[in-house]
Amino acid sequence: MRVLALESYYGGSHKAFLDGWINNSNHTWTLLRLPAYKWKWRMRHSAIHFAEEVTKRVKQGQFWDLLFCSDMLNMAEFLGLVPPNIQKLPTITYFHENQLTYPVRVEDERDYQFAMTNLTTALAATEVWFNSAFHRDSFFEALEIFLKHMPDYQPMEAVETIRSKSVIHPPGIEDIRPSGQREPGPLRILWAARWEHDKNPDDFFEALNVLKNSGIDFRLSCIGQQFREVPEVFNHARKRFIEHIDQWGFIESRQEYIKTLQQADVIVSTARHEFFGITILEAISAGCFPMLANRLSYPELLGLGKTQGVEEFFYNGSAEDLANKLNILAQKITTESLWPNNFSPEFLTERFSWNKLAKLYDQMLQKTI
Repeated sequence: MRVLALESYYGGSHKAFLDGWINNSNHTWTLLRLPAYKWKWRMRHSAIHFAEEVTKRVKQGQFWDLLFCSDMLNMAEFLGLVPPNIQKLPTITYFHENQLTYPVRVEDERDYQFAMTNLTTALAATEVWFNSAFHRDSFFEALEIFLKHMPDYQPMEAVETIRSKSVIHPPGIEDIRPSGQREPGPLRILWAARWEHDKNPDDFFEALNVLKNSGIDFRLSCIGQQFREVPEVFNHARKRFIEHIDQWGFIESRQEYIKTLQQADVIVSTARHEFFGITILEAISAGCFPMLANRLSYPELLGLGKTQGVEEFFYNGSAEDLANKLNILAQKITTESLWPNNFSPEFLTERFSWNKLAKLYDQMLQKTI
């Protein structure tokens, strides 16, 4: 099967998803991509760019059986600009994120034209794939509210049209294994998220401050993508916890990134916004004990409420409870493994392995034709 993949924002989770699937797929892929830069402009112009490139390739004799793209492409616009044989292809749009619920500092900053692009793209697609049920449900809830704010001609039927062709297909992860025997030392705590306010770094550092004030020793690795404006709390934290820091800042090397995951004991998330959580799963796969806020997609990822004992990996969402849980782990690691006997990193993450998912998703594409 010949798949044409169009990625307007080839970076981060978008890149990881396509690279992981393509590297493990039995299909033949043509990947057209644009660098992960200036996402707003990518959403505005990528349909024109890709339409020109695809039209040129069609004239050269290239052809495909299916079109796959992410939510960054204006699918409806693209299909209006390409030859008829491309317009007739079955199409799948993968929603890594959406512009209705993506966090903004104040709601007045939200550009609803991008939300309309998500809407028309989903309407134009044959199938719509979401990375988590949490993402799907929050998207449709926000979409209904958004459409009801229109002054007239509200296309409310679009909600059920899109819902009827929506499915959940989580992204995969590569198989990362724990490094082996743990080196002696205090609890090694890992933060691995974008350095932005929606990841709620204030609660994370507040919890660490409780540990420090209580005389609890720990090591800290604080990594993740940074942008031009970094929340001031990171500058204060670096000074406050300087004696505890092992790693600080974004890690360019994939190899060094994996090594950092393998050296950590616990991966913490305080996020108030997360559509999925690839980094969390990668860290768990590498051997990190997860300590996650009981919200967003995390209960879904680890099967909270479905698998007995999974509640050990969650705190109630407050900095106080996080500090209490980390204190317990810091004491426990001095005498035994953090992992209970009935759980292992592989048990929690094996269903997300690309070795399994790629074959399944290949079959899903076949059924779409």
